[in-house]
Amino acid sequence: MIKRALMSVSNKKGIVEFAKELSAMEVEILSTGGTAKALRDAGIEVVEVSDYTGFPEMLDGRLKTLHPKIHGGLLSRRSHPKDMEDIKKHDIKPIDMVVVNLYPFEETISKPNVTFEEAIENIDIGGPTMLRAASKNFQDVTVVVDPDDYEPILKEMKTSKGEIGKETKLNLAKKVFAHTARYDTLIADYLAGVTERERSFPEYLTMSFKQVAVLRYGENPFQKAAIYRERSSGLSLPDARVLQGKEMSFNNYLDTHSALLLALEFDKKACAIIKHNNPCGVAVGDTSADAYRKAAKTDPVSAFGGVVAFNTGVDEDAASEMHGLFLEVVIAPAFTKGALEVFSKKPNVRLLEFPEMLSPDKRRPGSWDMKRIAGGLLLQGWDYSTEDIMSLRAVTKRQPTKDELHAMAFAWKVCKHVKSNAIVYAFKDRTAGIGIGQTKRVFSAQTGLMNAGETVKGSVVASDGFFPFRDGIDVLHEAGVTAVVQPGGSVKDEEVIKAADEYGMAMLITGVRHFRH
Repeated sequence: MIKRALMSVSNKKGIVEFAKELSAMEVEILSTGGTAKALRDAGIEVVEVSDYTGFPEMLDGRLKTLHPKIHGGLLSRRSHPKDMEDIKKHDIKPIDMVVVNLYPFEETISKPNVTFEEAIENIDIGGPTMLRAASKNFQDVTVVVDPDDYEPILKEMKTSKGEIGKETKLNLAKKVFAHTARYDTLIADYLAGVTERERSFPEYLTMSFKQVAVLRYGENPFQKAAIYRERSSGLSLPDARVLQGKEMSFNNYLDTHSALLLALEFDKKACAIIKHNNPCGVAVGDTSADAYRKAAKTDPVSAFGGVVAFNTGVDEDAASEMHGLFLEVVIAPAFTKGALEVFSKKPNVRLLEFPEMLSPDKRRPGSWDMKRIAGGLLLQGWDYSTEDIMSLRAVTKRQPTKDELHAMAFAWKVCKHVKSNAIVYAFKDRTAGIGIGQTKRVFSAQTGLMNAGETVKGSVVASDGFFPFRDGIDVLHEAGVTAVVQPGGSVKDEEVIKAADEYGMAMLITGVRHFRH
């Protein structure tokens, strides 16, 4: 039975009501500082920890609960006679419940211009120590770190004559160890960011993610899946607000992520359509409706069942344009009332409102781009490279026209979001055909034409990697392509450039490739 509870919380949500209920069950309340004051002001009888230990708070509040009378009461095993003899000998009373949440370190370091000293002072010491001690002794001590657990704990106590079951205690202890592990990870990450700036990567990688939701399934129905949120100051897709539609799936999130990053490549109003984690149409326009119309023309068959991202608000006209096509997800910084009325007639379409995507400091994901391998993790920076295509000089005899330069700049932005090997046919405001993920570059050039047909005549091409042979240039010429931008670096570069010259094509070499595996 719970007879004595120790309370020391930074987040005081619900603590007064919880303490009142415990007090009504004749539970003695020990408390510290601000928590004790809040409880006393509410008329709850409280024993100050300093009065109980006979030792005052010190060091400007840094030292309060680190005392044998506290930790002896937490760690003593009720079923061990020697433990009980020890605490009785030293006048230590058992503590049956600990209610603690920690200094707001995460909130502190999320503030703009927070100082290092302020961050350090918000590293809790006594709180994690009490939580870990109580959790280690969970069979005898109920440990509470989450205010959302107050109500179910009270309910169980009222139906069990003041007792908490072993299963509940174990579950609460598991939650605490996960909580303190995350807390320590946040501190380690912060200090690494401060002290290891000279390093490209930390020696030990510690990361903190919190579960947002368990998903229906993973990539396939037999796979379990969940989504987690990273503590990051950058772009955070889990924070997008779902306005309507079915529950987001694992694949929905993957495709929406890809569509979102691609749409944000452009300063003009842009639309990106993604299917199976690859673009099947991208365009810029004067309005969101204009951008969508042009993007959908690239490959309307593949766009069926796709995900659409805008870097601008979606109005009624754009919604009406999309109304005739089955879509899984539409994400945008905003939707007008008229747009929502149109989409309401298709209630299964998931609408994600994400105004944060337009914040200058949140247009890019934070942290690292990560890929799992068996027994390990690959870490790299995100592909933020932005080559200035407009300033490049051609390596061919013919220099590109202004329109071709604009088209190549557009195609180059799209190209780095297409699975390798990637070939993007484009005009200055839209894609015309996209060749995706083939084992030979010439195959990507050919598959990019399969759904594009005559629409690629007069277009330009961007290639994410070099052309290993001239056969790719031959295919592009036959399709009516007038200019090409590519990284270069092949031993066959001269042969490839010569082929372009034979056809009167202009060619730019960036010196930078954009593989995406």
